[in-house]
Amino acid sequence: MSQASEARPPFPPFTRESAIQKVRMAEDGWNSRDPQRVSLAYTVDTIWRNRSEFPEGREQIVQFLTRKWERELDYRLIKELWAFDGNRIAVRFAYECHDAAGNWFRSYGNENWEFDEHGLMHRRYASINDLPIRESERKYHWPLGPRPDDHPGLSELGL
Repeated sequence: MSQASEARPPFPPFTRESAIQKVRMAEDGWNSRDPQRVSLAYTVDTIWRNRSEFPEGREQIVQFLTRKWERELDYRLIKELWAFDGNRIAVRFAYECHDAAGNWFRSYGNENWEFDEHGLMHRRYASINDLPIRESERKYHWPLGPRPDDHPGLSELGL
């Protein structure tokens, strides 16, 4: 699966604090919108389910994320810990983006993650629903990149 030189702390088994840290690291990575950077958090043979796509391995993850962020413009994401046990973490998330025509969306979902002993994600199962929103309904207004520490999370935003 992975090599120790690719280790990504924190490592399982997760505590509440280390699971929260892992979730925030994933959120920050995805908010970079850098497919290559994001792919390094996953094992080389990672297995995903994302809507109707089933990418496997880092190369397919990079291709998937490249396509995603070419069509999901001004993407901003918030993730929140839902549950954890051993080497597994469950999160809920919401992100906002718009398409090339300027139509805004908020996408809500849940992810189940399973990590190897080196802290790399081996399995990622995502269930996602999209909601068209007006630009005036947006809740994420920070500059592109990581969410500022003082920006409210999902629960504080009522999401």
